[in-house]
Amino acid sequence: MHRHLGPGQLESTYRNCFVQELTTRGLNVASEKPIPVVYKNVKLECGFRLDLLVEDAIVVELKSVEAVAVVHEATVLTYLRLSHHRIGLLINFNVAVLKDGVRRYII
Repeated sequence: MHRHLGPGQLESTYRNCFVQELTTRGLNVASEKPIPVVYKNVKLECGFRLDLLVEDAIVVELKSVEAVAVVHEATVLTYLRLSHHRIGLLINFNVAVLKDGVRRYII
């Protein structure tokens, strides 16, 4: 997919194409999945949305930025904590070679 589109596209373009690619391969993918915040036993819808949740196990945060910032990493870790999942990927598509834009997180 990255070889076909190249860097510089919108995150939404990569998300839609990535969902298509994963579902074509038989994987269950939820896109823009809302996750609530539980505060003092009250479930609050605060607008957090996982870019992708693959096979109800892997949280995927997609970016198309010049450089991944600390805040992007913090976002993945927050999403993992709030969603109670252990494995996350931060994928930055704005790189020449995609493997250079992939970071894995396990909590």
